[in-house]
Amino acid sequence: MTTAVNQNIFKAYDVRGVYPSEINEDVSNTIARAFVAYLKANRIAVSRDMRVSSSSLAEAFIDGARSQGANVVDHGMMSTDMLYYSVAKGHYDGGAQITASHNPKQYNGLKLVREAAHPLSGDAGISDIRNMILNKSIPDPLNRYGTLSEANVLKDYINHVSSFIDTSIIHPYKLVLDAGNGMAGLVAPPIFDLLPCQTTRLCFDIDGTFPEHEANPLIAENRELLTRHVLTEHADAGIAWDGDADRCFFVDGEGQFIAGDFITTLLAEAFLLRHPSETILYDVRASYAVKDTVKRHGGLALMNRVGHSFFKQRMRDERAVFGGEVTGHYYFRDNFFADNGLIPALMILELMSRKHRTLRELLEPLREKYFISGEINTNIGDIATGRRKMNELSSRYADATVYHLDGVSIEYPAWHFNVRPSNTEPLLRLNLEATTREVMEQKREEILEFIRR
Repeated sequence: MTTAVNQNIFKAYDVRGVYPSEINEDVSNTIARAFVAYLKANRIAVSRDMRVSSSSLAEAFIDGARSQGANVVDHGMMSTDMLYYSVAKGHYDGGAQITASHNPKQYNGLKLVREAAHPLSGDAGISDIRNMILNKSIPDPLNRYGTLSEANVLKDYINHVSSFIDTSIIHPYKLVLDAGNGMAGLVAPPIFDLLPCQTTRLCFDIDGTFPEHEANPLIAENRELLTRHVLTEHADAGIAWDGDADRCFFVDGEGQFIAGDFITTLLAEAFLLRHPSETILYDVRASYAVKDTVKRHGGLALMNRVGHSFFKQRMRDERAVFGGEVTGHYYFRDNFFADNGLIPALMILELMSRKHRTLRELLEPLREKYFISGEINTNIGDIATGRRKMNELSSRYADATVYHLDGVSIEYPAWHFNVRPSNTEPLLRLNLEATTREVMEQKREEILEFIRR
């Protein structure tokens, strides 16, 4: 008999909720059965992060998958990007990572992929699994109970990500690293032990209670420890990871946080210096620094809608070498088109070494030319109001270049912005950029006043 499941845990890109009221062992077991049935999977990989509830949720998921007839390979505790690597490299029918990514400790969930690490999303896969569960239409289990074995891919994974750079040219930078007590505490040490860098390692004890701070570096207070150490130790840069270590974030030698679109710009340059004329993807929120830099280096820049499933499919379609999102997700063709949290850190260090510049020096031309607002959220009450506001923005700025790839985007020569709805909340998200700080601030307030009135 299928247990009752709260449909609100099924998100646009994963399954996520509070443990144990929304996500618990019964729910995990049921999702596993539906997942195997949806994929018609024979062999899947399962892994988990360090959260207190992850071990029991993984056990329940494995049991559900096996009861549905799938053979399960348990990879134990590892980062989400390691699961992507394992599923694609090992030719599995699919895989599941028990994780709530960057969410606070009371949350847990699942990230689900099919063969070749193609993601399941609300549009394809997650909604099917949800409906199968809510309609109590999971097919009856097969007459056989699937097998269970174990695997450890850490060594192969480290070799894989380190192959993206020439480790022999890395300068002996002074770095501060913050694992946030998350899975970077497992994967970052063997990588950075290969490099000549002097590292201060913060929160590297893997601990799902997050004793120091939440593992979400996008929130400023969670970067305070990292920033303080970068400044007091006169480090060249600081690097932090989120809880499941599939995203990384940077601060420069003066402790200033670096926006994801500027990191995308630097990574695009790093690829195009080695592979001219390649295609680079960036999201609708991004600074024009990305497309301007790609054009200057002879590449093709393509704008894409937000979301990892959309990025990964478009990258496959276009054979793009690299794609980056403002939120710190970076995708790589030679990483099975999946996002990864270690490759960006290594490539930034290599770019610094090749150009003999500090991270701050690499960023200086961008900061002098591109003035970005960052993402600003406004609660608009309901979805219908959000749609109306976006339509009104299209009319109000009809003399601009207007398009609707993801929300509404408005382009003028000296400034541009994107307004898009949240996938999970009644919010409109504004990202705006201008060629001067004064214009950026003026237009930012103009758009916010219009949205909020």
